[in-house]
Amino acid sequence: MPAETSAHTRTWMAWPSAGYTLGDTAADAEEARATWAAVAHAVLELEPVSMVVDPSAVDVARARLSAEVELHVAPLDDAWMRDIGPTFVVGDDGRLGAVDWVFNGWGRQDWARWEHDAAIGRQVAQWAGAELVTSPMVNEGGAIHVDGRGTVLVTQTVQLDERRNPGWSREDVEAELARTLGASDVIWVPRGLTRDYDTFGTRGHVDIVACLPSPGVALVHDQEDASHPDHAVSAEVRAVLAEHVDVVALPAPAVLRDEEGPVDYSYVNHLVADGGVVACTFDDPHDDRALGILADAYPGRRVIGVDARPLFARGGGIHCITQQQPAV
Repeated sequence: MPAETSAHTRTWMAWPSAGYTLGDTAADAEEARATWAAVAHAVLELEPVSMVVDPSAVDVARARLSAEVELHVAPLDDAWMRDIGPTFVVGDDGRLGAVDWVFNGWGRQDWARWEHDAAIGRQVAQWAGAELVTSPMVNEGGAIHVDGRGTVLVTQTVQLDERRNPGWSREDVEAELARTLGASDVIWVPRGLTRDYDTFGTRGHVDIVACLPSPGVALVHDQEDASHPDHAVSAEVRAVLAEHVDVVALPAPAVLRDEEGPVDYSYVNHLVADGGVVACTFDDPHDDRALGILADAYPGRRVIGVDARPLFARGGGIHCITQQQPAV
């Protein structure tokens, strides 16, 4: 699996069309559509965007998206392309591959529906002209992060989740990651951020707590306020990763809570695209500081901020709704 910093052909997304992502009111639905569109248009400044749209939402999506956004029609349950789509890989001979993980609604969450989403990985692989690599492992794209040289970050509470892969051992997971992604060094992060274990969370996706901007370096969510439960979590994650790589702290936003409790707002959940980075912002005092750290971590790339609060209110961020297709 190439690093996210490698050249891309395009970014894939999925349009919100149903369920909790749209919300309970017309205002909620418009907020979701506006935010997904804002991310798509930010990515479009850097590289092509392909959007999968449910048949029921084609007219709505077309009205809100630039004509440059390519639409592909397929039934959808939800809109988190990082998790429902394929993980693209490249063979030694330069062929494009697409790993089709088993998707089961983030460990069979009570509220989740995945009849249609479970088929999107295979469908996107076909549209992309990629060779399908099937996997028996329940996994999601937000549950892994790679450096392009064989190092993969995972979390103990995702791949070893009994509602995802009952009976699997670390050795089983590592062997499957080696087979599918070319992983030679799997680093096990102990857990994800606290909010990610609430109702609409993933139970520990790594792409909200740490990422690998370059080989040997990790950007790590740093909750500096000791009153927030993620203060201890981020300290534990930093300590584990420091045994393997150089750690760069990426501060959490200054805001600590919303009406639901402690937030998991994170600047780690960004997308690297050709020539730039599409980053989460939160209308927060720490936005400028965090975007500056991202600019330093990805020299020569333009950092584009998009207000990600509506995404996090629905359980994810910018990285969660995008999936890069590497150039071959």
